[in-house]
Amino acid sequence: MTGEATIHISSAVVSVLPKHRDEVLQALAALPEVEIHQRDDRKIVIVMEAAESGILGGRLAEIACWQGVLSANMVFEQVERSADIGD
Repeated sequence: MTGEATIHISSAVVSVLPKHRDEVLQALAALPEVEIHQRDDRKIVIVMEAAESGILGGRLAEIACWQGVLSANMVFEQVERSADIGD
């Protein structure tokens, strides 16, 4: 895939303190290329897209530092050629 435009798609689990859940959900919803797919009192499952893996890692590191977040861990990452998915 060298030299070709790619898209990195990743899922992650964000663990939160229940009293901060709603504010974390709002902050996640405001991030570009982030979708919330599941939530309960303590865990939020998100899917992120970016042009590079480092962007995804940086985004997770940022989320992990938010008030009320206990951890933000990548679960899965897939790399696709942009041409294959129509971007």
